[in-house]
Amino acid sequence: MKDMKLGLQLGYWGSGPPANAPLLVAEAERLGFDSIWTAEAYGSDALTPLAWWGSQTTDLRLGTALCQLSARTPTATGMAAITLDHLSQGRFVLGLGVSGPQVVEGWYGQSFERPLARTVEYVDIVRKVIARKSPVESEGPHYPLPFQGGTGLGKPLKPIVHPLRDEIPIILGAEGPKNVALAAEIADGWFPIFFSPNAVKAFQPALAEGFGRPAARRSPDDFEVIALATTVIDDDVERAADSIRPHLALYIGGMGAKSVNFHFDVFARMGYEGEARTIQELYLEGRKDEAAAAVPTALVEDTALIGPKEKIRDDLEGWRESIATTLLVTGGPDTLRAMAELVL
Repeated sequence: MKDMKLGLQLGYWGSGPPANAPLLVAEAERLGFDSIWTAEAYGSDALTPLAWWGSQTTDLRLGTALCQLSARTPTATGMAAITLDHLSQGRFVLGLGVSGPQVVEGWYGQSFERPLARTVEYVDIVRKVIARKSPVESEGPHYPLPFQGGTGLGKPLKPIVHPLRDEIPIILGAEGPKNVALAAEIADGWFPIFFSPNAVKAFQPALAEGFGRPAARRSPDDFEVIALATTVIDDDVERAADSIRPHLALYIGGMGAKSVNFHFDVFARMGYEGEARTIQELYLEGRKDEAAAAVPTALVEDTALIGPKEKIRDDLEGWRESIATTLLVTGGPDTLRAMAELVL
């Protein structure tokens, strides 16, 4: 049975910074976790907290899960990657994702059209920046370099700073089959956002398609799968599930429009389309408590580790046997210690 790694998912902030993040980071490193990860939505950014908290570590990999493509030009992301990789002495991992149309168009003021084509172009430019082999050029059409038009004075440039490494791992967040296939083709790993060891077979055809493409960078044997494993240790399984239901209801029902919600689609592919439809309808009607109550315990157990420690130990076997290589853990110091005992 394969060895699994643990990562600490710090995510993005709510109304303010989490008070216990430095404590959690220190504990994760002490316990032998592999990595810590930060995220962004439309509040806190992913890179600043990662640099701040990561500066107090020496061994943990520092990853973004995820940076949104629309938040920065690809060259700006490449600059940030080179900078953080130097500051961390080669521990940076760049996680990228397209987000969704409500955020891309409503927050960043950009078109969400052709997300896969934009991702291919974006990742290619980031890699060119990091490699620093020649001035960076791109024909576009999404990120043409140099810019076509304007003063006409733009010229190809390469970063002033010499990279510590000429390649930095890139993890793609992906939920739809085409995006999952793209991650398997062009990335070094996949962040599924919601992962179920019982339903991962739904993604196998897309992964196989990506790995089988002529330009694929990786094979299943050296491809990271960073799976969120929300963990709640509690002798009462239903009480543990209740603490997660509102979060799942938010993503299934409210993180996207009714017509375009990639999170909803994931749970539909897992076999919960009817339940997801009910949750979404209740949530969009403003009945959030009822939406949360409609999240089945089975769905929670498929995508999280909940209940007594002994139950979680048994449930972990399914995760170990799956394609997941790293489990991303959330929770307090006691949860981190318990997961280190069970997994490491």
